[in-house]
Amino acid sequence: MNGKPTGEALIPAKKLGLFVGKRLRLTLLLAVVLLPAALCILVPYLWMFTTSLKPKGLTSLPPYLYPIHFEFVNYLIAWKAAPFLRYYANTTLVAVAVVLLRLVLAGMAAYAFAFLRFKGRDLLFLLFLGTMMIPFQATVIPAYLIVRDLGWFNTFQALIVPRMVDAFSIFLMRQAFIGIPRDYLDAARLDGASHWNILWRFALPLSRATAVTMGLFSFLFVWNDFLWPLLVANAEQMRTIQLGLQVFSGRYQTEWTYMMAGTVTATLLPLVLFLLAQKQFISGLTRSGLKG
Repeated sequence: MNGKPTGEALIPAKKLGLFVGKRLRLTLLLAVVLLPAALCILVPYLWMFTTSLKPKGLTSLPPYLYPIHFEFVNYLIAWKAAPFLRYYANTTLVAVAVVLLRLVLAGMAAYAFAFLRFKGRDLLFLLFLGTMMIPFQATVIPAYLIVRDLGWFNTFQALIVPRMVDAFSIFLMRQAFIGIPRDYLDAARLDGASHWNILWRFALPLSRATAVTMGLFSFLFVWNDFLWPLLVANAEQMRTIQLGLQVFSGRYQTEWTYMMAGTVTATLLPLVLFLLAQKQFISGLTRSGLKG
């Protein structure tokens, strides 16, 4: 009663101190491990940015990570070397179209695999997952021949249609759908909602984080794709941003400063999109069963 803590009151405080100390040591250990790993990941990007600011012809000097020269005119020269505005527009149009089509088609397929019962459903889903094991290089020749027979060379159809369905997108959306409480769907059915209404008014809005994650994956895949546009859209007016960067790579010499300047500008839009959707992206990964 004298105001001093008793022995029983000191036990929880001692446990709390041990817990805080353990968490602090774990945090320091993670920092020691992750900071060098993060630095190794950032080094190529720092080198790219530094190279983009070097004067022409000085790329053979010993490499350094922090900028010494600041030749911002390299960006203007790189931008004027080719119609990059056209390349940006082409790539953005194709990427947005692929994302929207994958959202619609993957959403419908995932809804069927998650909520509808039909014979062979699980086997068909396993077959879809099996296609993820097949590398793109193994299917590029049949896809190329189909595009050739349809007469789609140097068209947006050739860049969009072959990539509007993706097994990974279906897998992500299905994993999100099966986590939706069945009570919500049963209540919607009792109110007379059709499968189409349930998909667009309940399932997809409740899986918005996973849909954003799927959209980011698809956008980055299309934005960074090089091989497929090189095969089916090599005309200058149909080139994408990755093909446009090849203007700085000649037969006998490569203009590294201008290529790095163009590469920096090419990474700005994906970087901005990721920063804007970072929380949704992380939430979508954790809800889809892909977390570590």
